[in-house]
Amino acid sequence: MKIQIIGYSGSGKSTLAKILVEYYNLPLLYLDAVQFYGNWEERSKAEQNRIVNEFLKNNSDGWVIDGNYSRIAPSRFEESNLIIFLNFNRFFCFKEAYKRYKKHKHMMRESCPCVEKFDFEFMWWILFKGRTRFRKQMHLDNLNKCRGEKLVFKNRKSLNRYLKKIRGDKYC
Repeated sequence: MKIQIIGYSGSGKSTLAKILVEYYNLPLLYLDAVQFYGNWEERSKAEQNRIVNEFLKNNSDGWVIDGNYSRIAPSRFEESNLIIFLNFNRFFCFKEAYKRYKKHKHMMRESCPCVEKFDFEFMWWILFKGRTRFRKQMHLDNLNKCRGEKLVFKNRKSLNRYLKKIRGDKYC
């Protein structure tokens, strides 16, 4: 199974990815860890593409990829058997991103190799810049590239119902 998880910052993509990796026993790639290193420095697009394409090649039987980054290895959307779009409310995402910041303040997360931050730029991204019509259309376009199953969740309750269906009641 090849699973791509997309959605807004703070929606829980990485958390869902870890759950699905555990359930399906698949390798996981966090695209934030591909884009960023050090002190929020960005790798070149060529380097990002090389890393993701190598991951796809080395895991041709299945994988879970967490993240949007439409321009990086776009073939992954077409290769996916399942794409999940976490289309959650901006205020929910803001609250969850802030909770994540408080939990990981002055630390690095598994999904991003940089010290956690919650600055004005990131707040603006969560609430406005990452929510433009163009960005939403990119999510929908990427969702529609998948030849397999496409799931869109608008809230945590509907996502939890899905997880309950595939895993039992462990996560609900």
